[in-house]
Amino acid sequence: MKNQLLQGDALTILPTLEANSFDALITDPPYASGGLHAAARAKPPSAKYVQGGGAQLHADFVGDERDQRSHLKWMHLWLSECARVLKDGAPVLLFTDWRQLPLTTDALQIAGFTWRGITVWDKTEGVRPQLGRFRNQAEYIVWGSKGNMPLDRRAPVLPGVIRESVRKADKHHLTGKPTGLMRQLVRICESGGRVLDPFAGSGTTLVAAQLEGFEAVGIEMTDQYAAVTRDRLTAL
Repeated sequence: MKNQLLQGDALTILPTLEANSFDALITDPPYASGGLHAAARAKPPSAKYVQGGGAQLHADFVGDERDQRSHLKWMHLWLSECARVLKDGAPVLLFTDWRQLPLTTDALQIAGFTWRGITVWDKTEGVRPQLGRFRNQAEYIVWGSKGNMPLDRRAPVLPGVIRESVRKADKHHLTGKPTGLMRQLVRICESGGRVLDPFAGSGTTLVAAQLEGFEAVGIEMTDQYAAVTRDRLTAL
């Protein structure tokens, strides 16, 4: 089984993919978040998101500076293309944070998908503790499907809360997700299925899919992260 990385803009590449050719969409798009006002949101991701240690450990990426209206429009554009290439009944999983949670559920439905719920990624207690405040230790997976999902799908019951810490040795992207987390999420795809990730980043969805026995296609436009993805897939 050979997973594939396509380098370029998702809005350019998605229209070239065959219709009804994927069994699941699992992706972590730019959140366009991380700032309390427009000027803060316009900063590069490395200035908005905590990396630890002070030094910049991972490359910046594009697409994280949009305001609410333009971000919703952009989400609608690529999600509509994903709807075309997904098979009927395919599950859709979209990462988001607390700021963009309402927008993400809106975008999912505007693109024609059925919204089915929210799964929580618990990043554990080590994340940015601040006295007198709640820990910012959760991100969210908005999930749905392209139309109805059969009740007899060949996939396991998945947890509503997934507890996985971010380990430095397993973080290859500024906003990278743990491989263990992604291995659990790809299991929503039926046996023998094909996963699409239009914002592949450092390739963790593709790595997880391969480790779990699924085929996957990823799209990534940032040169540094495309190179990281290729290296990780080659090492498997």
